[in-house]
Amino acid sequence: MSNIVHVVGTGTIGEPLIGLLCDLRNELGIDEVTFYKHSPVLTDRPKVRGLLKRGGILAVRGEKVDEFRELGLEPTYTAEEAIERASVVIDCSPKGYGLENKEKYYKKYEDKVKAFLAQGSEFGFGKPYAVGINDEALGGDKYIQIVSCNTHNIAVAIKCVALEGGNDNLVSGRFVCIRRASDISQDSKFIPSPYVNEHKDEKFGTHHARDVWHLYKTLGLDLDVFSSALKINTQYMHSIWFDIRVKRETSDEEIKQRFIENPRVAITYKKLSNLVFSFGRDHGHYGRILNQTVVVLPTIRVRDGKEVFGFCFTPQDGNSLLSSVSAVVHILHPEEYEERMKALSPFLFNEV
Repeated sequence: MSNIVHVVGTGTIGEPLIGLLCDLRNELGIDEVTFYKHSPVLTDRPKVRGLLKRGGILAVRGEKVDEFRELGLEPTYTAEEAIERASVVIDCSPKGYGLENKEKYYKKYEDKVKAFLAQGSEFGFGKPYAVGINDEALGGDKYIQIVSCNTHNIAVAIKCVALEGGNDNLVSGRFVCIRRASDISQDSKFIPSPYVNEHKDEKFGTHHARDVWHLYKTLGLDLDVFSSALKINTQYMHSIWFDIRVKRETSDEEIKQRFIENPRVAITYKKLSNLVFSFGRDHGHYGRILNQTVVVLPTIRVRDGKEVFGFCFTPQDGNSLLSSVSAVVHILHPEEYEERMKALSPFLFNEV
């Protein structure tokens, strides 16, 4: 049986994910990469042609085939044909559509497709997952939610600061997600000044802490976490301020060393997000840093031995891309997982 990965959507996550899977398909043990494009938009034609050139295979809705042909783009499959023949489906469509697609399409093909994945905004889609955090919780899951980029960042900060010292070491975690207004690929939703979010969740504040709680719950942990969020008028990177309290005494150097030793964490001495962003543009795949987080090492400070403060930059969709590929390899080649994931090593940095 062929190993076919189908990606739904060609946006800020979908496009680089399709490109990554195409470029590394031999190393990852993928026979074919198909992708679904919803609208025949003239300005998207160069993007679609680029994905086709990399080896991707286009799928569209049956009633839109002629419209794509008018743009000079030749679809190979209809949307449902591509789903039905896939081994793994990764939904990267806009917020809310993943849950809709699950009810409308994916449940029809549960007996043919090994697993369905969706991105962080689709809370409730399936088991939450972040590579390096709860890999042991995966196994036979039909539906998997790749948690959001900021949830990845919070999760690895908790792991390095508190849980490396034992699962009972965390007292509490408080986080402020300082979010960019929009991606540089987007032409809407930019804001003129900082915009603060409400704490809509009584227990967790914003969805970031809620999601990280559910992520660690798959490991049987019940964490005391709370998050706040605001958007600022930049298109570069999200950043997170954290205040993590632990039971056992620690030090600046011990915490810094834990971040340095984590293979999915990049450290930096840069304090401007544009400098970190430009490093990804120059050295990453599709301009992405695939690490879980980029920790600003000079900001790490331990207060009274048990309270850890710091800042870290979020590699936007880069960490979601890494977890998406990781989940695919877990599903298709569980016995060869470690070896096949080495193909992504060139895009994981020790230092930025």
